[in-house]
Amino acid sequence: MGGGGPGQQQLQQLSQELQALDEEIEAVDGDIEDVRQEQRDIDDAIEALGTLDTGSTVQVPLGGGAYVRAELEDIDEVVVSLGGGYAAEQEEDDAVDTLERKRDALDDRIEELREEKSELEAESDELEQQAQQMQQQMQQQQMQQMQQMSGEGDEGE
Repeated sequence: MGGGGPGQQQLQQLSQELQALDEEIEAVDGDIEDVRQEQRDIDDAIEALGTLDTGSTVQVPLGGGAYVRAELEDIDEVVVSLGGGYAAEQEEDDAVDTLERKRDALDDRIEELREEKSELEAESDELEQQAQQMQQQMQQQQMQQMQQMSGEGDEGE
């Protein structure tokens, strides 16, 4: 009697594929959270631009959790990262517009990531159904084998 060899191997392979998909889904969730954090940072910057004035005292991060106090020389001129390693000095209103556009572009990125996650989840559901069907078939085969074995002694006539 073979212990259901090929079916068991296929099930193991499906199980590994499912685990890999689960890890991909988790990674996409992490990416979505990173983008949301970036959006929150942009919202904080927009709020700061709305509340700070020239002459305000702010804490400037130096890195490693260290800060220094500084006085804003000119809130009307803001340096904004444009992406790709580029930055530009902009007036406050233009800076807010740029930041809002960046935030909206991140909405599109979140939508792309959600679609990717949905596709991965659909693939995962499909594989789970296949695995269940294979398990049921293997159980049925085992039942049939057991019935055949117990029925062999009765067929002596």
